[in-house]
Amino acid sequence: MNRTIVLISLLAVIMGCRTADYPAASSSTSASSSRDALSRDMRELWADHVIWTRQYIIAAVNDQPDAKAAADRLLANQDQIGEAIVPYYGADAGRRLAGLLRDHILIAVDLVGAARAGNQVNFQAADGRWSANAADIAAFLSSANPHWPRGAVQAMLNEHLALTKKEATARIEKDWAADVATFDQILHQALMMADTLTDGIVKQFPSRFTR
Repeated sequence: MNRTIVLISLLAVIMGCRTADYPAASSSTSASSSRDALSRDMRELWADHVIWTRQYIIAAVNDQPDAKAAADRLLANQDQIGEAIVPYYGADAGRRLAGLLRDHILIAVDLVGAARAGNQVNFQAADGRWSANAADIAAFLSSANPHWPRGAVQAMLNEHLALTKKEATARIEKDWAADVATFDQILHQALMMADTLTDGIVKQFPSRFTR
């Protein structure tokens, strides 16, 4: 078994990431909730996001048969992230965020495929769509919460895109040191994004939270 895949699997266990049956995020909050619980759930979801993105990149670049299963698990994660905001913004908003994030993943699949094939035309086209999608996500989030300023959210998402492209490139070029170092950056940045979302929700709905 690929040693990198083993390490990722171990990291998923350490982070407490859900891997069985694609269970939904804990979004049953009613009158009040623990801020720490929201933070834990949001971090878990975004750790899943980058771990399963990495799993997909490894499988796709190596033309492994588990690529589709990894992509399906990754798409399920986007639905989970959408479900996580339903208690605060409603079902329509949850579906909208999940849809935007699913587009983010589907474009990433095209991007990795183009990079692996060395097709710069298709790569640039997918990259443009990826950036536009990030702008749409930032616009949606900023419209929902004043504590998620559009410019700051878009910059955060653009950094996520840049790091993911760097990770895929390192994997394609078999630059294993860069591959591992970039994933460290990606995981750290994903947890920062999770904390940004948590902080914004708590600031917008302070009466709904306890420690």
